[in-house]
Amino acid sequence: MRSDIGETVFIEDLEIGMSASLTKKVDEATVRAFADVSEDMNPIHLDPEVGRASQFGQRIAHGMLVSSLFSAILGNRLPGNGTVYLGQTLKFLAPVPVGSEVTATVAVSEVHRERRRVMLSCEAKVSGKLVVTGEATVLAPSRG
Repeated sequence: MRSDIGETVFIEDLEIGMSASLTKKVDEATVRAFADVSEDMNPIHLDPEVGRASQFGQRIAHGMLVSSLFSAILGNRLPGNGTVYLGQTLKFLAPVPVGSEVTATVAVSEVHRERRRVMLSCEAKVSGKLVVTGEATVLAPSRG
């Protein structure tokens, strides 16, 4: 099984079990930039007092910010350039405190070469703890 693939992998070369990962620190600047771009200004993400008073005791990153790491992997690493996102399921399992380092991983679970469709399992972890899971469906690039 190949891991941390860095080049485009064409549909003709994809195999079940191939995976790629990306690790990113979800820091203050990243959370604020995502809030600006998404227009999600929920104070649980931005206001320290609201975060402390919440059930989490601190501010947490946007779930969709964490999940966007899957898109980065799919478009840049596996399958890579030319990939078209067709669908995504997500399940948010635990909060991600602002300042956390998140590791997102996608792994090929199904390949349908005739239609260029690929299913990939997705998971994100913080300190080894699973925080987001899901499944992505993409149209993979082809040599043909």
